Amino acid sequence: MPKFVPPARKLILVWLTFAFFVSSALNTLQAQKQDSIRLRIVDKKNQPIGFASFTIINRIDTLQVMGRTADSMGQVWVSLLPQQYLVRITALGYAPVEKGITIKPGIRTFVFSAAPSTKEMANVVVTSRRPMMRQEEDKTVVDPENMVNTSTNAYEVIEKTPGIFMDQDGNIYLTSTTPATVYINGKEMRMSAADVATMLKSLPPGAIAKIEIMRTPSAKYDASGGGGVVNVILKKGVKIGLTGSLNANMNQGVYGNQGIGFSLNNNTGKVSAYLNTQFSRRTGYEQIVTDRNFATDSLLSQDAYTRYPARSFYTGYGITYEAGKKWELSYDGRFSLNQSDNSTVNGSVIRKASSNATITRNLGRISNDAASLGLNQNLEAKLKIDSAGSEWTTGLTYSYNRNRTQQDFTTAFEVPVATLFGGDGDINTDRHFFMAQTDLKWKFSKQLTAEAGVKTTVQDYKSFTEFFRQLGGVRNKDLARTNTFAYKENINAAYLQASQTFAGFTLKAGARVENTNMRGRQTVPGDTSFTIHRTDLFPYLYLSRNLFSIMQYPLRGYLVYRRTISRPGYDLLNPFPRFADQYLSETGNPSLRPQFTNNYEANVSFDETPVLAVGLNQTKDIFTNVIYQSDSSRSVAIRTYDNLGTNKEMYFRATGALPPGGKYFFVVGAQYNHNFYEGLYENRPLSFKRGSWFFFTYHSLKLDSRSQFSFHGFLRLRGQQQFYELSSFGSTNFNINRQFFRKKLTVTLNVNDVFFTNKNKFALQQGTVNASGLRQSDTRRFGINLRYNFGMRKKEDTNNTFNAESAERAN
Repeated sequence: MPKFVPPARKLILVWLTFAFFVSSALNTLQAQKQDSIRLRIVDKKNQPIGFASFTIINRIDTLQVMGRTADSMGQVWVSLLPQQYLVRITALGYAPVEKGITIKPGIRTFVFSAAPSTKEMANVVVTSRRPMMRQEEDKTVVDPENMVNTSTNAYEVIEKTPGIFMDQDGNIYLTSTTPATVYINGKEMRMSAADVATMLKSLPPGAIAKIEIMRTPSAKYDASGGGGVVNVILKKGVKIGLTGSLNANMNQGVYGNQGIGFSLNNNTGKVSAYLNTQFSRRTGYEQIVTDRNFATDSLLSQDAYTRYPARSFYTGYGITYEAGKKWELSYDGRFSLNQSDNSTVNGSVIRKASSNATITRNLGRISNDAASLGLNQNLEAKLKIDSAGSEWTTGLTYSYNRNRTQQDFTTAFEVPVATLFGGDGDINTDRHFFMAQTDLKWKFSKQLTAEAGVKTTVQDYKSFTEFFRQLGGVRNKDLARTNTFAYKENINAAYLQASQTFAGFTLKAGARVENTNMRGRQTVPGDTSFTIHRTDLFPYLYLSRNLFSIMQYPLRGYLVYRRTISRPGYDLLNPFPRFADQYLSETGNPSLRPQFTNNYEANVSFDETPVLAVGLNQTKDIFTNVIYQSDSSRSVAIRTYDNLGTNKEMYFRATGALPPGGKYFFVVGAQYNHNFYEGLYENRPLSFKRGSWFFFTYHSLKLDSRSQFSFHGFLRLRGQQQFYELSSFGSTNFNINRQFFRKKLTVTLNVNDVFFTNKNKFALQQGTVNASGLRQSDTRRFGINLRYNFGMRKKEDTNNTFNAESAERAN
């Protein structure tokens, strides 16, 4: 079958590439009149001050004013004419800087120095137009400040981030139908989606400093980010003295949730430490109604209702020590405990489709009493090589996860004969993960930066399950569900990349080599094993430059390419059959092969805010969730994962925003995805196409100096999850908060999914499987959040409190 490539997609990519380089050529001709200038702000130790606000005023025409927000390295790029300008810089915790500069040939960088502020800030309001979303090279940086006060945990903060979609199973999606990889402080969690979701729900929202979204991550990051990377950066002690906050929250849907916690930060200058603790109780439900045709005249109807009560305790802690002017040593740890007691009631009826006569009717009950423990320890040493930002970082990470589950199940038949049978079992898993990594970043003159690093990870996973069946008072071991499985994984990686700015272009190119070693062995019920050894190369290319300016705000274009891999995790490889009900079992597939994706994206940002993007993901050996009929009984289905063939996914994304700082700001966007699968399903040719729309928005309105109203929501039209076709669904959420006691106490009232529209109908028609149904959960909730901030700020020496000395260097 010839491969189908829609001509419109090729035309769009060709047009964008052509427009990119034509505008670049025009800008090169204009470069003689207008230069790209770098402005940078540092502290007294020559360390960058991230996210400072810059105001550039033309001295000849003072009506020409430009506002910029610095990146994490304290720098901004602006296009300026060869004349005089006044630069004003403000940053939280630092005295304001005001300095005049003159643009001359050969001078392209201006460095400003700011001193810590020691003056009382009462009655002073600093207004910054820092955008909620900002494009910083090949990643989008999200400021979560406006979402923290209306969230009860880190999971909700990510869920409210514009452009991110989270499904009911905890998977995070950015631009493709492949889930994104979650990082914490730049380190991949290497956990299943359910385990990551549990961890994020235990993490307090105020612990998040920022969220980095990398749809096409650079060679520095693991090649396993085919669906992109969501990097959650946690806060550390950053303010002089002792500061902290207390929080409490509750919300009510059909069931209620409650939480309480506190955070402490202490900075004495050379030593900074932090402690975050959170306890929460959550209860929710999920209902799945399914109709499945498994024979010519037989229809299976099921209505499963699951209640999810859970309790969790989380604590995060760390300390950072500045050992002289060059070295920084840090230790971070996280510990979590989670307990749950889930119960499912599932009514099943098999009828003749022609006459509606009942063939069988039964009621199944399943309970899972589970306890999990998570421990993460991280040591890191950083050497600051120079004031330009060169550094060498080395880190060691160890994590341990333990899960213990006791399951009981019964099935009571009413028709055709009253019968009762059941069973019970234990599911025990242990996971050890170790990582060692070292990275070197060296900044040369001429705006050249080189990066290199090596990394090794070792993972050891063991699963032990033992089940028994009971019928007629006799209890026997269930050999079909008793299983022992061990999985070991070692991945060794090295990367090299360099970036260079020239003639207005920024070019970054690199490559990553990963050596993968996997070994799985099932010893019970039979001795089976698999081994994988492979080495792969993953190139990366990034190109950007300013296209032109609109009212002195730059419009910048980006082209990005990377090859990625998605390896099946331990939960997808484990062959042990998990009992869902008497008609459905779930099992892993130890013969799964990794899938490879070539990611292409062209995007445009306006004043550092992403506005337009178009991309193409080409995937081979794609593995996805599938349902097969059992060989032993057509009424039994098996849900597993399999490699199906290839997929071409085209997407388009548009975003508009008014940055914070005024009375009102918003973010609104839309994304369209089109997927085309080709391959084999049940040894039959597969051809599946589907397009879907995703709309998202976030709005915030200041009612007065102490009150704020916000609204956020999403709408998904003709959704898709693997081969499930979803109906349209969405969510509408409102929040209002008010500050009291000198703005130390914030009270927030919120309502989520107010119209109860975050539920969907689904259909699956592939091979011999023909199913449809409805899925909904406890999403409509009304709640209240309380947050009280306190602090004892250390007074500093008031001498030399203002340092606005500017350094000019020719690059």
